[in-house]
Amino acid sequence: MPSYSIGQAANLLGVSPETVRRWADSGRLPASRPPDGAGTTGAGPGARVIDGVALAAFAKDRAAGLRPVPESGVSTSVRNSFAGIVTGLRVDDVAAQVEIQSGPHRLVSVVTRESVEELGIEVGVTVTARVKSTNVHVDLPAH
Repeated sequence: MPSYSIGQAANLLGVSPETVRRWADSGRLPASRPPDGAGTTGAGPGARVIDGVALAAFAKDRAAGLRPVPESGVSTSVRNSFAGIVTGLRVDDVAAQVEIQSGPHRLVSVVTRESVEELGIEVGVTVTARVKSTNVHVDLPAH
């Protein structure tokens, strides 16, 4: 059964090792100290490790809690949503390239110029990228 060091778990979860230590200290994320020599790669003797199955369940539960709640009045069949901030925008006569930073994820979407203008998308605006199949839909939160 795989196990992960605090640093490896932090990298997989996209947080700092100190955050993983706090979760382990509070009991939110189960961690153990295996007998000397039984640690995982990257964990020294006596270092805490996190069971792979427990880490996978924690990551899944945490991701469910991080998903943005749809704004009232917004209905969609798209389930993969990334709330983020527009960090880049290139607009030409017909199309626009929208670059979004959502936590550790960088998303780039090509949409129509008309959509960018109608939605008021510009660098620094908060948006939600919704991904379905090979398409990324960019939504603004309801005001």
